Formats: sequence, C-alpha cells, structure tokens
Amino acid sequence: QVQLVESGGGLVQAGGSLRLSCAASAGTFSATAMAWFRQAPGKEREFAAAISWGGDITDYGDSVRGRFAISRDNAKNTLYLEMNILKPEDTAVYYCAARRGAIRYRGEEYDYWGQGTQVTVSS
Repeated sequence: QVQLVESGGGLVQAGGSLRLSCAASAGTFSATAMAWFRQAPGKEREFAAAISWGGDITDYGDSVRGRFAISRDNAKNTLYLEMNILKPEDTAVYYCAARRGAIRYRGEEYDYWGQGTQVTVSS
C-alpha cells in the first residue's frame, strides 16, 4: 500500500526555522519525483518545492525560493523540507506528494499524497 506520512510541523515565531519530513513506503519512493505543496485557509494549494529522483534537480515556488531547501535520502525513503526565515504568510498545511517521472508543478500531476502537517508562524 502506498503511504506518505509527514511530520515536523508545529508553531514557530517569525524568523525561525522548521524541518519537515515525509516518510514513504519503499514502493512509493522508487523512481519518483517528490514535492511539497502547501495550502493556507481560504487559499488554493500552492507549489512550494520539488526534487527529482536522483536529487540533482530541485525547484522552488517564488514565495519560498532562497528560504526553503528540499532534499531527500533515498536510502531512508524520506523527503525533507528545511524552512528558514519563516514568515506568518508561510502558515499552512504542508503536504508531500510523489509521482513517477520528472518534476511537475501542478498538484494534479502527482499521484500520491500524505495527510499533511500544520505549520503555524506567529508574528
């Protein structure tokens, strides 16, 4: 059964940092591009970051570029999102997602999703 489980969310003050993790079942992680999306209350889902299977290609949404870093450890079947210089507007539920093949930027192109982890940034 395909499973993605996020962890690491929480409450942090503006300017602080958090590290999210996404643990994947082995069948999910193999040969997949992975991504983080986020959704704030009343807003549409937003692309945050993506990484290729080999980790050699990464890309970021404009709102997080330069502050967030995506990485993966294929030996541990785990995806990470290091979030720095957090802002109140980063408050959202963060989801990890997986798809076979190359990085994509639309959520509709991802096949597997986690349940999400809440990140709240106080001002």
